[in-house]
Amino acid sequence: MEKRLDTSGDSRWRGVKRKSDDTSEGQRQGGGKLCPSRKNTGDTRAHSLPVLPVHYDLKFPDYRQPVEIGCFSLDSHRQLFNDDRQLRFCRMPPDKKPRFNLRDGFKDRYIKRNDNVKEKLDHVLKWILLNRQKFPTLAGDRGSPAVTNQLHTDFITWRGHLTKILTTPYENREGWLMAVTLFNGTYYMSEVETEEARCQREQRTEQQQELMYGGYKFEQYLCADKAEGSPDPSGVVNTNEAFCCVVRTRLDGHSLVFSGEVDCKDNSDPRLKPPQCYVELKTSRETYSPNQEKNFLRFKLIKWWAQSFLPGVPQIVAGFRDDSGTVVSLQTFETMKIHHLVKNERGCWKPAVCLNFCNAFLSFVKQVVTLDNHRMVTLFSWEPGKDISYTLHSDGAFGFLPGWYVGSVFGHSGTLGTAGEKVPDI
Repeated sequence: MEKRLDTSGDSRWRGVKRKSDDTSEGQRQGGGKLCPSRKNTGDTRAHSLPVLPVHYDLKFPDYRQPVEIGCFSLDSHRQLFNDDRQLRFCRMPPDKKPRFNLRDGFKDRYIKRNDNVKEKLDHVLKWILLNRQKFPTLAGDRGSPAVTNQLHTDFITWRGHLTKILTTPYENREGWLMAVTLFNGTYYMSEVETEEARCQREQRTEQQQELMYGGYKFEQYLCADKAEGSPDPSGVVNTNEAFCCVVRTRLDGHSLVFSGEVDCKDNSDPRLKPPQCYVELKTSRETYSPNQEKNFLRFKLIKWWAQSFLPGVPQIVAGFRDDSGTVVSLQTFETMKIHHLVKNERGCWKPAVCLNFCNAFLSFVKQVVTLDNHRMVTLFSWEPGKDISYTLHSDGAFGFLPGWYVGSVFGHSGTLGTAGEKVPDI
């Protein structure tokens, strides 16, 4: 029998505690807390950052409530549109045991995005070019030239990259690589696929691919294309299409602008504005035993929480499937209450540890990456059981800021059309 989880608790944003004072970059609070390690070479920069949760079990840092500053849509050809044409609307079925067949259409109505194409930060960068007014110092005053070419934002990245960082203290299986470039005062961060992740992706079994498809199929059962429409599960599942929000927030002393895909909008309350009206959709295997439920709380909920907490998405609707791929029950989780489900679990994850670690990592990046050059990349590396380390690269192997972006925004000469690069029509 499936066990349901009690999601009661305090969901108010003011429950996110505020720090009374900022700590210095690369420092730890409290007696006995470790600083990032340094080798005795005279270099004042840290050479590694510890990851163990014990170093970050402190009070909750200041995380400002995210504000949506824009959005964009990607069509079936991954072309970007500066609007919400791909936004879908959540339609909950009346039956909490809907019997959705998540395998339906896998063989004949499935268009899969090409995972071999690495888009890096390109869509976010295109959005910036189309929305210079969101960064007033780029737009200038009444059409006059901008006074400065800086974004006055510390970090530009994808929500998914930050999710990986938040969950790192509790991750024990998958490592990561993050490429960072400091350009005109802003740190751009783009994930690099690890060799292990590439091998796993290329060797996925048909069953694994079908499970991935099931997550998108679940969205098709619950999402309508129009505000007053109904879901059409008989259509084609095309994973090229996406709606993405762009939010601005701050973690302690770090200002952040990042984008993330949004599954759908709850249109039932017109008073709710983005991102408070957005809903995240998830699927998971139903739990039959206390051990399965413990693993769900320990390993899956942390990723669900982090992914929705970062952009301020308040609700997660989960469909629990049986072994035949049929959704047998639905459950709604409130993002700000999820931590109540795990706080009494021995050795389980803590939201404060996740946020404190992310704060420390961003400070570590600022301490390490000091050369402002769009051709220079610092590659941060982490493997389970190890500290975070980094290497420097200037040969272009890991470069990800395209010439069309550097030239279009900042007016640098000689940077457009490099190495056969296609300048997008924006």
